[in-house]
Amino acid sequence: MAEYDLAVIGGGIHGCGIARDAAGRGLSVLLVEQGDLGSATSSASTKLIHGGLRYLEHFAFRLVRECLAERELLLKVAPHLVSPIRLVLPQVPSMRRAFLLKLGLMLYDRIGGRSSLPRSRVLDLADDPAGAALRPGLRTAFEFSDCIVDDARLVIANAISAREKHATIRTRTRCVAARREDGRWQLVLQSGGQRQTATARALVNAAGPWGGHFVENVVRRPARTRLKLVKGSHIVVPRLHAHDRAYILQNDDGRLVFAIPFARAYTLVGTTEVPISGDPAQVVASADEILYLCRVVGAFFRSAIEPSRIVWTYAGVRALIDDGSARPSETTRDYRIEMDGGYGEPPLVSVFGGKLTTYRRVAEMAVDKLRHWFVLGPAWTGEAPLPGGDFMGGIDRLLAELSAAHPYLPAPLARRLASAYGTRALRILGRAKRLEDLGPRIVGDLHAAELDYLRREEWARTAEDLLWRRTKLGLGASAAEVTALKAIFGSVEAEEIPTR
Repeated sequence: MAEYDLAVIGGGIHGCGIARDAAGRGLSVLLVEQGDLGSATSSASTKLIHGGLRYLEHFAFRLVRECLAERELLLKVAPHLVSPIRLVLPQVPSMRRAFLLKLGLMLYDRIGGRSSLPRSRVLDLADDPAGAALRPGLRTAFEFSDCIVDDARLVIANAISAREKHATIRTRTRCVAARREDGRWQLVLQSGGQRQTATARALVNAAGPWGGHFVENVVRRPARTRLKLVKGSHIVVPRLHAHDRAYILQNDDGRLVFAIPFARAYTLVGTTEVPISGDPAQVVASADEILYLCRVVGAFFRSAIEPSRIVWTYAGVRALIDDGSARPSETTRDYRIEMDGGYGEPPLVSVFGGKLTTYRRVAEMAVDKLRHWFVLGPAWTGEAPLPGGDFMGGIDRLLAELSAAHPYLPAPLARRLASAYGTRALRILGRAKRLEDLGPRIVGDLHAAELDYLRREEWARTAEDLLWRRTKLGLGASAAEVTALKAIFGSVEAEEIPTR
């Protein structure tokens, strides 16, 4: 029976962040994930690290301040995965008033403290290139800064860092029972058809949409925090505009929809907010949601989007704290860290709610809750780069160094490797002197050396793991490439992979 200080249930961004933080403070850590790392909510986001401009409408000043501070920090510790972007918010006279938007953006520029990003400004859409893609009649826009992120790779970077600190990462493993006994948590783990046991002095519930189910059905304790499960769907379409800025579109129902440059040749549009019940693993973008997003794009862009032009759709479930709000858009995006356990009992720490942007801060606070049970090292994740992020001068400088060391790399491949792996790209390239040294091409511009790395270093076990989470090469993969990749992984019957 394996023994640990801490067991973490859930391999999304919060679970991996907590495992990393705790392992770096000296605890022996086990992380258990029922599927692939980041395979649910954490890879189905709108790919933004942002303060939440619209949260100011609900007077969530502390949350916005915290998000903006974390945004600045993540730019420094994960410069290959998190990058600045300018967002353009066309002003619609019948929606939010211009002076309120200007006031909100002035506050947004200042509330987070000192920022390395440019401040907001007003655009004349008749003169600015941002207006060229929009329908006539839109005259003014507000432009401000936030960041985009490869969400799935941010999860993987945290998991790699946790492993480097000697955490044990178990994917495709489900915790089916957890009980307190003899001062420890006794855990029953199931992987495939086999069951194993493990013990831990403390337990963290970071199961996201399954968090309430874990407390009530696995730990068998009443859940004090009620969750509201809300589906968010996205569509990916051919690029809507030539420049590198994103748009925030004010829909007539009061919601904000993003249109963000994505994977060089595409635009990501999202998201919706639909309350759901049932298994979070089964969610898909519905026909109504797809039409809704197409209509929003059509109301603002000269280039209308028909469903037939959609390249990819995905949906994820946000586990929001049920604060009694009637509409999902009004429900808090804040988080709650809940402790369970009496004197002398091994603790259960549950993380509910939260955002991708604040994951590091939430992880730090969750581990801090365990100070009464462990002697912990100091907090450390605010300064230490994530794996691959240990470089200075920005991604372009890293790209130049990578290209100089490996001049045979085609420019698009060099940029993809630098952006995805940072300095760890050198582990893939090794001593290669020419492209052929990387082995045969498998899918897109991915060669055998990269595939071997993903299987060896990043827990990639299926074609879906590789095509949609470790990379986004599924966007351009042919049916023949997908079939060949499935054969390599030996899981043809086990998954359904969309192809173009």
